[in-house]
Amino acid sequence: MASQAGLFRSSPNRRRFLQGAAALVPFLGRGLYSFAQADVAKATAGHTLFVGTQTVEGSQGVYAYTWDPNAGTLQPQGLATATPMPTFLALSPDKQYLFAANETDSFDGAQSGGVSSFRVPGSTASQPPFKLTPINSEASGGGGTCYVSLDRTGGVLLCANYGGGSASSFKVSTAGEIGPIVSHFQYTGSGPDHARQDAPHVHRAMASPGNRFALFNDLGLDQIHIYKLDAATATLTPHEPAAWHAPAGSGPRALSFHPNGKWAYCVTEMGNCVILLAWDESTGTLTTRQQVSLIPAGFTGRSQSSELTIDHSGQFLYAADRYYDGVYSFAIDARSGELHSMMRTPCAGKTPRFITLDPTERWLLSASQDSDCIEVFARDPRNGKLGARSKLVPQVKPQCLVFV
Repeated sequence: MASQAGLFRSSPNRRRFLQGAAALVPFLGRGLYSFAQADVAKATAGHTLFVGTQTVEGSQGVYAYTWDPNAGTLQPQGLATATPMPTFLALSPDKQYLFAANETDSFDGAQSGGVSSFRVPGSTASQPPFKLTPINSEASGGGGTCYVSLDRTGGVLLCANYGGGSASSFKVSTAGEIGPIVSHFQYTGSGPDHARQDAPHVHRAMASPGNRFALFNDLGLDQIHIYKLDAATATLTPHEPAAWHAPAGSGPRALSFHPNGKWAYCVTEMGNCVILLAWDESTGTLTTRQQVSLIPAGFTGRSQSSELTIDHSGQFLYAADRYYDGVYSFAIDARSGELHSMMRTPCAGKTPRFITLDPTERWLLSASQDSDCIEVFARDPRNGKLGARSKLVPQVKPQCLVFV
């Protein structure tokens, strides 16, 4: 069950501020650059990697790397910005702003996690290379904020509060500033696994391909909550059906839509599988089509599936599994969306929490949080296969990888 607090306003935020040229952006309009700034942005497009981390063991926030797509190598550029527990990052559609989920239980004096926004280097001439300029932060409405995403317009920020068992939406200005909470839903209940599902645990938040709906994966309740989305105001309203129900005890964690907008793929953390779902944008409904296990038959070891990514052509899907530590490659049937297993590639790094393809799609990168490294696999874009050998790049507690 959920209750909504529409237009709920959080406590005054001491961290909100604009710096330097940021104050000019509302006047100029989003996406308008000088020729010199455009040259800088073009020269670095897709060649900068930002890494969100757990701020423990010396890590301080978001880190920057220079990416060489020819060699598949990362050159560290140091701390891009200090911010508490930025465990997930999201880039705005125009690539001018980066948003972070601050996975804490206390934020700016509130018993809550947080969401923060930053200006991406290259969008103003005054910014040093690889340094993110803080814009502002807001309390998220619930503890343990683990995920943020933008809607298709870039004007709505959605967040998932894992520890708080809740979901929130925010309006984002053309200057990248996050407004106070617009809609907030607090869930109640539990799942069949008393250890892992003692309460709601929201793990994903994203807009539908047509931008008419917002979906929130709830690992604790074995559901994906679905709401109508008003992109003009960032308001979420209840929808019928209110949710898609996952297999009991499976724990839906990650969700990605196919490029065609008709299929969605859900990774279940506890069920260790990928579920193919048909998505109907006209009715806002998900329908189960296929379920594929990520662990061998008879496997009795520890395993928690974590993330998935799909190539731009929609031909291949990759899913990561933690503790068993591997990346699974699948071919996607062009007519049905069904998955056909190709291979499992063992990870040298421990606990691959997040995976992504680089802009050239010749490489797959994994954030291996318990090995304190980023792992880089070669990929053949023609057949989707990953190379058996990988490169390891040191990084304390990596959680999320975003190319700009």
